[in-house]
Amino acid sequence: MRFKTSARFALALTVIMGGMTYAHDNNLTPATAAPSDDPYLWLEDIHGDRAMDWVKAQNAVTQQQFAGSPEFTTTRDRILEVLDSNARIPYVERRGDYLYNFWQDKAHPRGIWRRTTLAEYRKAQPQWELLLDIDALNKAEGKRWVYKGSDCLKPAYTRCLISLSPDGGDAIEVREFDIPSKSFVKGGFELSVAKTQASWIDENHLYVGTDFGPGSMTTSSYPRIAKMWTRGTPLSAATTVYEGKTSDLAVSAAHDRTPGFERDFISVAHDFFHSDMYQLKDGKLIHLDVPVDAANVDAHREWLLVQLRSAWTVGGTTYPSGALIATKFDDFMAGKRQFTTLFAPDAHTALSNYAWTRHHVILNIMDDVKSRLDVLTPQADGPWKREDMAGAPQFSTVEVIDTDQDHSDEYWLSVTGFLNPSSLERGVLGEGQAQTIKQGPTFFDASKFEVSQHFVTSQDGTQVPYFEIAPKGIMLDGGNRTLLYGYGGFEVSLQPFYSGSIGRAWLERGGVYVIANIRGGGEYGPRWHQAALQANRLRAYEDFAAVAEDLIKRGVTSPSHLGAEGGSNGGLLMGNMLTLYPQLFGAIACEVPLLDMKRYIHLSAGASWIAEYGNPDDPKQWAFIQKFSPYENVKKGATYPSVLFYTTTSDDRVGPVQARKMAAKMEGMGYKNVWFYENLEGGHGAGADNKQSAYMHALAYDFLWDRLQ
Repeated sequence: MRFKTSARFALALTVIMGGMTYAHDNNLTPATAAPSDDPYLWLEDIHGDRAMDWVKAQNAVTQQQFAGSPEFTTTRDRILEVLDSNARIPYVERRGDYLYNFWQDKAHPRGIWRRTTLAEYRKAQPQWELLLDIDALNKAEGKRWVYKGSDCLKPAYTRCLISLSPDGGDAIEVREFDIPSKSFVKGGFELSVAKTQASWIDENHLYVGTDFGPGSMTTSSYPRIAKMWTRGTPLSAATTVYEGKTSDLAVSAAHDRTPGFERDFISVAHDFFHSDMYQLKDGKLIHLDVPVDAANVDAHREWLLVQLRSAWTVGGTTYPSGALIATKFDDFMAGKRQFTTLFAPDAHTALSNYAWTRHHVILNIMDDVKSRLDVLTPQADGPWKREDMAGAPQFSTVEVIDTDQDHSDEYWLSVTGFLNPSSLERGVLGEGQAQTIKQGPTFFDASKFEVSQHFVTSQDGTQVPYFEIAPKGIMLDGGNRTLLYGYGGFEVSLQPFYSGSIGRAWLERGGVYVIANIRGGGEYGPRWHQAALQANRLRAYEDFAAVAEDLIKRGVTSPSHLGAEGGSNGGLLMGNMLTLYPQLFGAIACEVPLLDMKRYIHLSAGASWIAEYGNPDDPKQWAFIQKFSPYENVKKGATYPSVLFYTTTSDDRVGPVQARKMAAKMEGMGYKNVWFYENLEGGHGAGADNKQSAYMHALAYDFLWDRLQ
């Protein structure tokens, strides 16, 4: 059972490729009183009449400028064709004898949850068993539910917990669902809308973290208390198994149902990168003495795997940052501290992730941001056996998307590249090479383009890689419209991917698309991320600027033809490109962004990111945070590129108010090249269905293309 704090609570990476509001989230209190010299505080009233009137007026202006032309309609419709295409791969997850899939298309905008068998799935047109139609549910209930996933009780997988968001945000309603009858269980487990964590113990018990009432949520707006809830009893009767601090990020509990290795665990995330793990045994909490900043702590059958963020000296051996090490779980709990190193990074490699099958571990390794896979097998006596898996195509990403951990060595691979449509492969370790089961469609003519990888020296001498997708025979005369994308935070890596939307909306027009692998991400493991934390945040922005300067120096583009795009933490990156490096860009698309770094910890889930950015309420930390706070650093009378801020009313993670305030402040300073758009639904992902997503993506692409003339 793996616990990975950063994956569970991260700002989701918002890539333009193909609820219950808690009082402390968005309202001012004496403890979080905002500075009186901020004239745009009224925009923090998310659903207030004045704020929403402003939003509607802004939307109308932006739509008239960029969404009223035949060109926009064409862009939107061609992106929607990609998102709704019935030729897309229906990615699946194995649960027992069935493969489960959630699918959205033109006929099912909110989606259907369905399943089939492996034999059927191999067919070109599988027969699917419909389990739940979200559009039909919405019609019956008069709601606008957005499907957020399911958790089914193994080994039978007949009872599931279905998560539904009222608007696409992180807050969800949880309902128990019965697979055989294809219906919600009357009188079954049900939780009202909140930022909830719920998981099965057995058919009559759940672990639950939710809004139990005042004081039960952390300052970051996640569950502070984990309880065990018994079927047939009110939620108020649930028994507390762990109670964290208000200052913690979140508390969660989980039960491992693996036969012979049944265990219960409590995870106490103190912030994004520090957590404590406990085994709950016979009513007692036993602390797992692993580093508090471990990226992964994984108890799997007889094994304990630890993925390190920092070097750890234990048992007389020092294991490096970024390493994956293993020992027997029972030995570790008995006090033994001898580990086997399964992976150790070097200057060019980092561990992207790993996955267990029944008898093996598959390592996904990035080598200068390109994928390779290794298979490790524990031996009864002696070291683990290591084998290479078949190599991936150049400039590609190979990802293990599912395995059968309980019964077999089956694995499923997604293989994708900038110019190679994604494919889905299935294999069984020990039974030959994986076979392609599904092939994604081609949405644009890739033969006209080529991919290259470049390295540029950043301001402090660090070599920073970036990928460039450009027309073959490109003229290096500085005249190419070029879109530079970045993220640079939370140890998230940007690897090669296929996007029909980018191909159609940008590349086919003759544009160049570039991805910058800047520090703050995880492309070279923890060291790459930690190099841009808190006081070192400017390193990420220096890296991005260095890539922009290199594109200009090489003649790929020029400032008037260079655009930049990023969302969430990448939106903060865009805000800093706007305010710190405006001379490098002709236009910037800033999506669901953080921007007001003075107020961010008092807005939505902002308090959960202090470990990444620092605490602005601490004057010493504000001294360095202020340097990368776009809302503070935007100045009157400067020359800024055109900028589009877009966000969603229902985003309960970052929230819409930072984008609102930044746009209003710039307009108040007299800037005419500032545009704003706010979608009502979709949460942090900016779209509740494919139609909304296509609209938002087309708006960004057409804005950038229009401004980069």
